[in-house]
Amino acid sequence: MFLERPGYEQNAKGWIEVIAGSMFSGKTEELLRRLRRAKYARQRIEIYKPGVDTRYSETNVVSHDDNSFPSTPVSVSSNILLLTGEVDVVGIDEAQFFDNGLAEVCNELANRGIRVIVAGLDMDYLGRPFGPMPAIMAIAEYVTKVHAICVQCGDLAQNSFRMSESESLVLLGETDSYMPLCRKCYNEAIKKH
Repeated sequence: MFLERPGYEQNAKGWIEVIAGSMFSGKTEELLRRLRRAKYARQRIEIYKPGVDTRYSETNVVSHDDNSFPSTPVSVSSNILLLTGEVDVVGIDEAQFFDNGLAEVCNELANRGIRVIVAGLDMDYLGRPFGPMPAIMAIAEYVTKVHAICVQCGDLAQNSFRMSESESLVLLGETDSYMPLCRKCYNEAIKKH
């Protein structure tokens, strides 16, 4: 027996992909790679980012390697549903900065038959699950965990160590504010900080 769910199309081919990791692990670069491939395949794409992320550009999603893609900044996740038109693929960058409603937005898009690709930090600077990312990872069909390189020892890094004294959860920054560390080096740095 098939149960009807609101927003679900029986023949939908949608799904959710998550690209998660620490700062400087290549999350945005991987998101842009997947979007470029979709565009090459002549799929209709849209990409969104949180309006608060203006580090490199007001409107473009930009990786640390200076690759970019035009995007639409949004202030709340529900706006993505209002703005998404006839598309095959939706990309969402810096998902950790969105409100917790983003998981339901991703589910709704996937139920409409849209491929949803989400990139974001899985942990905050204190090593805790960050924003809506855990919920999105739980409902995603595919999760890719990417790693940076620990700047202290050269091992794989999964933590974003904040070098500033700010205790604000959201602190936009680059190499001047954060450094990727492995578990061992992160724990040592936390003790000294």
